[in-house]
Amino acid sequence: MTSTTTRPATSKDPATDTRPGLLLGVVLAAQFMALLDVFIVNVAAPTIRSELSASGGALQLVIAGYTITYAVLLITGARLGDLIGHRRAYLGGLAVFTAASLACGLAADAGQLIAFRLVQGAGSALMIPQVLSLIQRNFTGERRVRALSAYSAVLATGAAAGQVVGGVLVSADLFGTGWRPVFLVNVPIGIALLALGARVLPRDAHAGSTRARALDLPGLLLLAAAVSLLTVPLVLGQEQDWPLWTRLSLGGSLVLAAVFGVYESRLARRGGAPLIAPRVLRIPGIGRAVLWITVAMGVNAGFLFTFTLHLQGGLGHSALRAGLTFAPAAAVFGTVGLTWRRWPTRFHRALVPAGFVLAAAALLAVGGLLRDGGTGDWGLYPALGAVGAGISLAFSPALTGALATVRPEDAADASGLLATVTQLGQLVGVATFGTLFLSRYAGSGAQQSADALWATALALAAASAVGAVAGLPRRSR
Repeated sequence: MTSTTTRPATSKDPATDTRPGLLLGVVLAAQFMALLDVFIVNVAAPTIRSELSASGGALQLVIAGYTITYAVLLITGARLGDLIGHRRAYLGGLAVFTAASLACGLAADAGQLIAFRLVQGAGSALMIPQVLSLIQRNFTGERRVRALSAYSAVLATGAAAGQVVGGVLVSADLFGTGWRPVFLVNVPIGIALLALGARVLPRDAHAGSTRARALDLPGLLLLAAAVSLLTVPLVLGQEQDWPLWTRLSLGGSLVLAAVFGVYESRLARRGGAPLIAPRVLRIPGIGRAVLWITVAMGVNAGFLFTFTLHLQGGLGHSALRAGLTFAPAAAVFGTVGLTWRRWPTRFHRALVPAGFVLAAAALLAVGGLLRDGGTGDWGLYPALGAVGAGISLAFSPALTGALATVRPEDAADASGLLATVTQLGQLVGVATFGTLFLSRYAGSGAQQSADALWATALALAAASAVGAVAGLPRRSR
C-alpha cells in the first residue's frame, strides 16, 4: 500500500493561518450532510409514497434523482472549483444544496420533489469535490494525513448514519410533517455552515493561476453521457426487470468511456487541459486505491441497502428500529477511520487487505445469525460492528494513502476522480447486490427474506475477498 509519508507543498502550513479545526469542521459537516441525503430517503420512501400518492417509478426517481445528478456532475464540479476558486464553488454548491433542501421539504407533489432532488444533487456535485481540494491545499504533512483520515471516516459513516437519522426523523413525525424533516433538517445546518464558511475558508488566492485551464466541454459531455448511461439503468433497472434499454445503455456507457479516455489522452498530448489530467492516474497508488474504494463502497452500500430491505420488509421493523440497528456499524466505522493511524506503522500496509478479510467474515456472521428468519438476538450487534470495522479498514487507509502525496495543483482532478469512484461504487453495489436480494425475495415472509439475505451475504463476502486478494503484494521475478 502507498505510504502515508508526505512531502510538504510549501514551507509553511497555510492551515495555521485559517483556524484549521474550524475549517475542517465546516467542510466535513457539509460533506456529512450531503452524504446523508444519499441514504436518508430510503427509510422515508414508504411515507413519501403514501402521502404524495407517488407511483413506483416516481418514487424511484425521488430516491435516485439526487444520486444521478450527483454522480454525473462530480468531476465537473471539481474542475469548476479549479476555475472559479474552491471557496466560491464550495459556498455556491452549499447554497444551492440548502435552497433545494428547503424546496424538497415544501414540495406539493412527486413531480416537484423529483425536480428539486435533481437540483439538490447538482448542488452536492459542486460542493463535495471542494472538500478534498480545500484539505489538500490548506493542510500539509501530518496535518493533512489527520484531515484525510477524518474525511474518509465521514465519507462512509454518512451512509449508515443516513439510515439512522432517517428512521428517527420519520418515526418522530415532527408536528405532523411526516417525511418532510428528512429534507428540512438540512436548512438550518446549511445556513449555519454558510455563515461559518464565509468566515473561516481561505480566500481563493490560487484561482487566478489556474483559471487558464479552460473547462473541457467535449470531455465534460462525453463523461456526463457515459456516467448517465451507467447510473440510470443501475438505479432503475431492477424495478423494471432489466428491459432491453438498460442493457443497451450499460453497453453504451462502456463505449463512451473508452471514447472519453482516447479523447482525453489526445487532448493532453496536444497541450490542452483535459477534464482528468493523465498524470493524476499515474500518481503512485491511485490505480489500486480506485479498485479498493470501488469494492469497499460497493460492499458497504450493497449491505446497507439489502439489510434495510430485510429489516423493514422481511422482519417488519419500523423505520426507527431499522435505522437504529445500523448504529453499531456507523459508530465503529467512524472510530476505526479516525484511529487507525495511531496503530503501529508496521501494520499499516496490511490494513486494507485485513479489513476486507474482516468484512467478509463479519458479513457471513450477520447472514448466518439471521438465516433462520429470526432477529439474531445479542450476537447481531457485535457482528454489525465488525462489518463497520472491516469496511472502514478497507476504505480509510486506501483513500488516505492515495491522496497523502497529491500535489496541490492536482487536488481538484484527484478529488473529482475519487469522489466519482466512491459514488459509482455505491451505485454498482446497490444495483448488483440489490438485484440478487430482490430476485430471491418476493415479499412473502421473514424466512424467504432471510434466505435472500444469506445468498447476498455470500456474494458480499466474495466481493470482499476479491478486495483482499487485490491488495496482496506481487512477487518480483
